[in-house]
Amino acid sequence: MLKRHARAACTALAAAGLLLAGTGGATADPAPAVPSAAATLRTADAAPELLAAMQRDLGLTPTQAKARLAHEAEAGATAARLRDRLGAAFAGAWVDGADAAVLTVATTRAADTAAIRATGARAKLVARTLADLDGARAALDRAAGPATPVRYVDPRSNTLVVEEAEAGAAARLLAATGTDAALVTVVRTAGAPRPLYDLRGGDAYYMNGSGRCSVGFPVTKGTVNGFATAGHCGRAGTSTTGFNQVAQGSFQASVFPGNDMAWVAANANWSSTPYVKGSGGANVQVAGSVLQPVGASVCRSGSTTGWHCGTIQQHNTSVTYPEGTISGVTRTTVCAEPGDSGGSYISGSQAQGVTSGGSGNCSSGGTTFFQPLNPILSAYGLTLKVSGSDPGPGPGPGEPEPGGTWKAGTVYAAGATVTHGGSTYRCIQGHQAQTGWEPPNVPALWQRV
Repeated sequence: MLKRHARAACTALAAAGLLLAGTGGATADPAPAVPSAAATLRTADAAPELLAAMQRDLGLTPTQAKARLAHEAEAGATAARLRDRLGAAFAGAWVDGADAAVLTVATTRAADTAAIRATGARAKLVARTLADLDGARAALDRAAGPATPVRYVDPRSNTLVVEEAEAGAAARLLAATGTDAALVTVVRTAGAPRPLYDLRGGDAYYMNGSGRCSVGFPVTKGTVNGFATAGHCGRAGTSTTGFNQVAQGSFQASVFPGNDMAWVAANANWSSTPYVKGSGGANVQVAGSVLQPVGASVCRSGSTTGWHCGTIQQHNTSVTYPEGTISGVTRTTVCAEPGDSGGSYISGSQAQGVTSGGSGNCSSGGTTFFQPLNPILSAYGLTLKVSGSDPGPGPGPGEPEPGGTWKAGTVYAAGATVTHGGSTYRCIQGHQAQTGWEPPNVPALWQRV
């Protein structure tokens, strides 16, 4: 928490639109084209400011930056389909390479490796499932303190990583919880995470006229405009003023610790826009909220340090701040400093989450954590403001879509099922539904069952 006070794709989708040769030279009409994951997530529309920051912070060429976004989108969809197919044996997935052209998927079942390789991904056989390691992490969370501030599952090493701020702290935590040391990798950390305290994502706002945080993502709730941000920035009722010190609104709900989420309702003088503040103040468009895989690039906008990029290291991380433990955050290599809290994390055009906290700074480098956005949208019934289409109002009780139960504006988690056009579909990548993303149209997000 940081507050300041006064290649081609990793896999191709099933071919669609091939001409079917008939006898006598007749040719059937082409089947409707099905968009790739990269097309669904509009990676080709990435703002020049985002691509420039990726080149600067990740050491990429312009070609690599563009290719990376497309590869990451395809890798996320492929990994999601494999996670659904492998079930409990799935042990994580990640991308590697400067342009993220290599996807690796881990499993505890040897029989799965052929199916993984058939998608173009690399297969890795490991000993422990994600469920095994997540269970051990949850036990540690209940007993962890400031001396062991960060715990997360690392799919690459198939271990539970515990960061310790003082020698022997991790060993004491393992002993106290009866955790098998063979499951754990201990890493020494020099700096403890802290909150980054201090209606365009990344713009500054002020709480009760003093502390400063950053707007996460503009949203709507019915006819009300507002934004999602970090919970540690304020409590329900806390008033806010904008970057220009003009009265803005107030916190409607806030959770911290446990999670780090909140939303602010703005007054009639403020309107939500589908933008994040990029380099030099340029607008970077937000087109959706599909969470990207481990290893994917991600950029952050904040009111103190501006626009910086890095990569996603782990999802579902637990962090203990002086104020308490939060779970379910994502660990990244992006730097941040006080005042950046609550600000926007975006991958390509897809909103990822809001800045929670971290360690280090943007001079020497650091580690930061973001609260994923989709749980915030779901918890408070918010609709992300997106470009190119209107996701529509939030889901209404007893109001199914004409084609089935799928409804624009609903936040769907991986594993959720809906009906549409007489068929049943299972969500493979969590996202907020929007018009144009109906299940038959986006195989990167939905799988027919």
